[in-house]
Amino acid sequence: MTIQTRRERERAERERLIVTAARDLAEAEGWDAVTTRRLAAEIEYSQPVLYSHFKGKGAIMAAVAVRGCEELTADLRASTAAAEGAHARLAAVGRAYTDFGRRRPALYDAMFTHLVDLPFATPEAPAPLQEAFGELLKAVEPVAHEGDDLGLLTETFWAGLHGLVTLMRSGRLPREAHDRRLALLIERFAPRATTD
Repeated sequence: MTIQTRRERERAERERLIVTAARDLAEAEGWDAVTTRRLAAEIEYSQPVLYSHFKGKGAIMAAVAVRGCEELTADLRASTAAAEGAHARLAAVGRAYTDFGRRRPALYDAMFTHLVDLPFATPEAPAPLQEAFGELLKAVEPVAHEGDDLGLLTETFWAGLHGLVTLMRSGRLPREAHDRRLALLIERFAPRATTD
């Protein structure tokens, strides 16, 4: 192994360590607790080392968001493995998405609530963001009607799921009715009689 290869590997490992520490701290105490000083103490590196990897907290949150999209994509893909029919696939994706947001609130916030320096809904968006949206699109495509703008339809479905997650997490919608709300959303997009 060359010195350059070893340095690149060590740098990538430090970045992974920083991102993991930020995510863990945010999940435990919220994003306000995540500071470069606190992260430096958590990972036992100096603040200048953190700044050699990331411009600041916003860049760290963006990296957390990208990694989160990788995890969301995996969850969405896994959710449809046993689903048969368009309605079942859409329901499985909806359930996986809302479960993800409820299980990983700080990660979800970095991905979809907090302002981060990532391009969304553009060709310049990082591949993991595009892949997560692509999984939603694959679930919506079979229920689209001729002439529908598939991208807009998928964005609307995503917005519905996001609304359910954020309104429930903030206490504006009672948790006990979540399953019924999700079923209503799925039924509006994919009525059983016409899709399965």
